[in-house]
Amino acid sequence: MEKIIVGRLLRSNTRACVVGCPPAQQFPAFGSLVSIPLSETEVVYGLIGDIHIDDDGLVRQLATAPSVDEAVIQDNRLNRNVPVEMTVLFVGSKTENRISHLLPARPPLSLDCMYLCSTQELCEFTAGSRFGYLRHILDAQDVPAADLLAAHLAQAGAAQRAQGNSAWFGQAAARIITQLRDDYPRLMPILETLADVENA
Repeated sequence: MEKIIVGRLLRSNTRACVVGCPPAQQFPAFGSLVSIPLSETEVVYGLIGDIHIDDDGLVRQLATAPSVDEAVIQDNRLNRNVPVEMTVLFVGSKTENRISHLLPARPPLSLDCMYLCSTQELCEFTAGSRFGYLRHILDAQDVPAADLLAAHLAQAGAAQRAQGNSAWFGQAAARIITQLRDDYPRLMPILETLADVENA
């Protein structure tokens, strides 16, 4: 099955990147695992940590108009050149089919393609009791860590349950508790958010 490009890289550093995609296109949800190939044997993995939709002059004018025809709204959404921007937090990489939860050795380049990971890829990246990549989310400064963890764990937990691993979500939560056991003020909001996911 051929993978579909959901966006192209605008800018990057060693920890994250910003990807643009057409506003008319179905783009990944907050917390989704995505991949950016660097070569035939090397892939960078990241999580969608923010989705940003900019305005432009026309949108500002339309927003203040007393009424806007639905055809004009659809035309603006389908044909405008301002991309949807997604911040992608790097959480690992794959080299020669070996997955690592370390930051990639080098960031991707401008206009590199980004793909949404399949359920199988998500399970492969989060397999077993290897949760080292969670520290990248907990250490991130410019994303809502608790909500990003909740969104990612909800998606990964559902994928793992479908593969017969119903204990995965609890193991991931236990790893977060261990990592933040000495930082109670940060731990409690995260646990409250994860409880909302588990009870949903």
